[in-house]
Amino acid sequence: MSLVTPDFGLLFWMVIIFGVVFFLLAKFGFPIITGMVDKRNETIGKSLQEAKEIEVKMKEMTLEHERMLEEARSEQRSILAEASAARKEIVGKAREEAREEADKIVSEAREQIAREKETALSDVRREVAILSVSIAEKILRKDLSDPAAQEEYISRLIDEAMSGKSRIES
Repeated sequence: MSLVTPDFGLLFWMVIIFGVVFFLLAKFGFPIITGMVDKRNETIGKSLQEAKEIEVKMKEMTLEHERMLEEARSEQRSILAEASAARKEIVGKAREEAREEADKIVSEAREQIAREKETALSDVRREVAILSVSIAEKILRKDLSDPAAQEEYISRLIDEAMSGKSRIES
């Protein structure tokens, strides 16, 4: 028996055993193996389909997210514009109110100055009237019979009134 060339009997039994093993594998083994391969292939196909669906959903979600961000930015811009307009309006109103208040204060100050001026003039007029009455009283008290004495007395009273007037002016 040679290792390179087998005998006819050995070859015969090897073919028969191969046929039996092949038959058993074809009958019981291959359907299980092909079923598992088909099942695995189906699972891989489903996974690929789900991955594609998830990818599409992710793109849709990304677009939705971008749209929502743009809406938020737009709303933010409109809120900021409204706030800026409100601020300008409030500042304008505050300035107008301050201007009106300042005008009112100035007007009241002018009125008070005018009242005080009128009061001062009234006081000066009253003092002049008192002085005039005082002078007249002094003239009347003096002896009116002597004209020279009367003129001298009037001159002296005028000088006193003038010196009193200069004191009032200062």
